[in-house]
Formats: sequence, C-alpha cells, structure tokens
Amino acid sequence: MTSRRTFIKQAAAAGIAGTFPGMFLPRQQESSGKLIWAYLIHLSYNMWEDNVPPKYRDEDYKCTSCQEAREWAHGFRPNLTFDYEVWDALLPEMAAAGINMVVIDLGDGVEYESHPEIAVKNAWKPEKLRNELSRMRKLGIEPIPKLNFATTHDIWMKEYSRMVSTDIYYAVCRDLIREVTELFDRPRFFHLGMDEELASYQTRFDYAVVRQNDLWWGDLYFLIGEVEKNGVRPWVWSDYAWHKPDVFFRKMPRSVLQSNWYYYQDFDLNKMKEPLKTYVKLYNDLEKHGYDQVPTGSNHSVNVNFERTVEYCKKVTDPSRLYGFMTAPWRPTLIPCLGRHREAIAELSRAMKKFYPAFR
Repeated sequence: MTSRRTFIKQAAAAGIAGTFPGMFLPRQQESSGKLIWAYLIHLSYNMWEDNVPPKYRDEDYKCTSCQEAREWAHGFRPNLTFDYEVWDALLPEMAAAGINMVVIDLGDGVEYESHPEIAVKNAWKPEKLRNELSRMRKLGIEPIPKLNFATTHDIWMKEYSRMVSTDIYYAVCRDLIREVTELFDRPRFFHLGMDEELASYQTRFDYAVVRQNDLWWGDLYFLIGEVEKNGVRPWVWSDYAWHKPDVFFRKMPRSVLQSNWYYYQDFDLNKMKEPLKTYVKLYNDLEKHGYDQVPTGSNHSVNVNFERTVEYCKKVTDPSRLYGFMTAPWRPTLIPCLGRHREAIAELSRAMKKFYPAFR
C-alpha cells in the first residue's frame, strides 16, 4: 500500500492524476436512461463535532419542532438519531412522487461486520439494511450509499476520525467501502462526501483537523481508487472548487460524479454578489470542463430553491452530462421533521412536473 500511496501523492502533486484513465476510470456506470430524481436522507446524523447547546445535551430531551430536532442532533449522539416511523412513511411517498433514487448517509448507523466498534446504540444490523434496500428496489427506488470522509463531517468514524491519513485510517476506509459496496450489491454510485474541509467550518469543534493541498488530494484519490476497485463510480460534493477552482479542474478526475450545491433563491449571475455568485457559477464551470453532474438543491433555507435549481441547471448543462437532480433537506429522520421532509418531496415533484413533464 505504501508504494501505491506514494505514487498517488506524487500524481496529485504533479497535477496529472486525472490523466491516468486506467487508474481512475471504473467500468462505465452510465445513466440508466432515466433522469435521476434523488433524495438525500440520513440514517446517522453524526456529522458535526460542534458544541451542543446545554439544553440539548440531555439524551432524554424531547424535540417538539423540526428546528429543535436539527439543533439537538448536532454534535455526537451515542444513540441512533432516527425514527423508523418517518422512514416507513416517506419511502412510499417518495415513490409516488417520482423519486427514483435515495442516497442514504449511513455513518455509524450500521453495525458493520468489519468494524462493529463504529456503530452507535440501536444501529441497524447488516441484514436489516439489506431488507430495507430490497424494499426500496421493489418500490422503484435505487438505493445509493454515502459515507462522508471529510474531516468536518467524520465524527461518525469515532476514534478513527482522529487518525486521518494514517495506515490505520486507510485500512478502515478500505474495509468500510468494500463492505458497504457488498451490502448495496455493487450500486451504480458511492457518495464520498468530501465537502467543507476548511478550518473556518470547524471553529466550534473541540478537536479540529483539516487536510490541505496534496494530502487532501492524495486521500481523495485513495478513496476514489477504493470505490472504483469495487466496480462503482465515485460521487462527491463539488464545493472545493468554490475556493480553489484552478486546482480543482486540474486535479479532479472526470470519472467522478459531481454535485455542486446551493440552497438560496437567487440565480441571476448578473445581479448576484459573492460568495453566492461563485456557488451558482460552479454549475456553469463544471459543464464547461465536461463533468457529469447531479445538481443539489434544498428546502433547508428557502422553499423555492429546488425548482429554481432545476430551471437554471437545465439551461446551462448539456443533457448528456446532466444525470439528474438531488434534494437535501438537511434534517434528521425524526418525527418532528416529518413535515419538512414531506415539503422537500413535494417541491421535487413540482419541479419534475414543471420542467420534465414527460418524465412521469
């Protein structure tokens, strides 16, 4: 592994890694012929290490609103932050609305056979996950796994989140990617996250770590390689390009599916100010550089964003590279947030009917 690791870091430093098609191009995972209408949902919500407000620290605290549930879920929770009743209600509603893909952020919500020490209390057994994936497929929903390996969002890795870029860390990442790929019966895509890995996102963390420059790229290439080795196409958030676009477009392999994300209402580049202008313009830049995209909107901030995301990206992206769209409400799968999830589903359905009426 050391020699491979050295080679990857050298390729990253030289800015030529993306020119090695044998290294970064898996068996082709092309579109199934249908536009993707995806929903990001969380089995685990252990994504942040920020300090939890005192009133939310008590594990017996009962959330009565969606905003409370979201605030309560910040920081590390030793129990699974998930209400099965919400999942059970949403799946058929998603299918009825036309959603054909659900990206499941697994985190520590599964008792992995390779690393059971990661699991929180009440985590799903592998067999339960398999049963739920089977149920999704019967509803016409394609399940896609997500494990976010960005250091801003890797608290789910427990002690391994403090061993980043070590041999132990690489071994754990390899094990998890392999096991999850098997659990999902070699899915079309594997979402690796990799967003927001900047010090500015970790100012409230008690323990902060940020990879930069060639180390970040070397670790990304390692993760990409592990996904592709299992015959699956890697998928990442694209926001690295907001901050270092020249480096991003020189080093990011085109085999990696991209999801830029933007959650506000304005899309007129001629009137927008920074940094929002950069966030939206990245859709154009990804198209210019030939990347396949799944643009991501949300009802997290405003309830018109997803429809405007679809409208904008349909105009600026070639259909051959526009794989579809994803909505990410960024709310835990908890009963107080059921209404917020239903709003996200309804917004996606409205956008689909308005801009792709023939899809249904």
